[in-house]
Amino acid sequence: MKIHFTKMHGTGNDYVYVNLFTEKLTDYSGFARFVSDRHKGIGSDGFIGIAPSDVGDVRMIMYNADGSEGAMCGNGIRCVAKYAYEHGLAVKEEMKVETKSGIKTVYLTVEDGKVQAVRVNMGPAILQPEKIPVQLEGEEVINREIMVKDTPYSITCVSMGNPHCVVFVEDPGKIDLEKIGPLFENHPLFPDRINTEFVQVVDDHTLNMRVWERGSGETISCGTGSCAATVAAVCNGYCRKEVEVAVHVLGGTLYDTYQNNGEVYMKGPATEVFEGDILFE
Repeated sequence: MKIHFTKMHGTGNDYVYVNLFTEKLTDYSGFARFVSDRHKGIGSDGFIGIAPSDVGDVRMIMYNADGSEGAMCGNGIRCVAKYAYEHGLAVKEEMKVETKSGIKTVYLTVEDGKVQAVRVNMGPAILQPEKIPVQLEGEEVINREIMVKDTPYSITCVSMGNPHCVVFVEDPGKIDLEKIGPLFENHPLFPDRINTEFVQVVDDHTLNMRVWERGSGETISCGTGSCAATVAAVCNGYCRKEVEVAVHVLGGTLYDTYQNNGEVYMKGPATEVFEGDILFE
């Protein structure tokens, strides 16, 4: 069958978007694997469907490149909001987006009918190990040492709707991510697998980050990952609450604020690249 799609990205974190108000698609997992192939498909970090919602303005359905379902995508939700506004699905500058990790409120900056930037209330940061989940004792996992293939790492774990493990390093560029990423992702401490951020602290409002995403490998940006890195930086005393932190990723820059009430706000761009039709058997 022929499926109409739109290719979009948020700071280089690219997904294939399908308008499920009009398109008929049921095999989300198979479609995600098919379109994500950068040689035989369109090429992406996964698939995101934009669907009707009974509790929000639109619903975001998100699948990783390996066909596994994701609960939340910070870069993806900004693109969902841009698409919904510009294609008439929800013409609102304050929009409610239903996700698997709850309803998220997004705030759009619009100029001449085009969405230039999106700020997202990502909800509260979750620090309790059993809710992340990570199989370690205690009320939180902050600067705790674990062994990863005979090498000690100090980790801070945060859930932003999906699980993250943040490791502070001197230079993320020197990390062999293709080697170490899968070891973290599939470590027995993380029963649902884990997204891992390797983060350099530049100053009290600037971070550099590389990320290994479960189900997708290294991506050049991760919105929930940048939020997790900001929360972890505050928890470790590198940054402060209520101060916007610039998180530089390979695909650009995201701006996150960890608020006193525990919620995290993320701001960044959303870009439409092209649209077309693809045959999916």
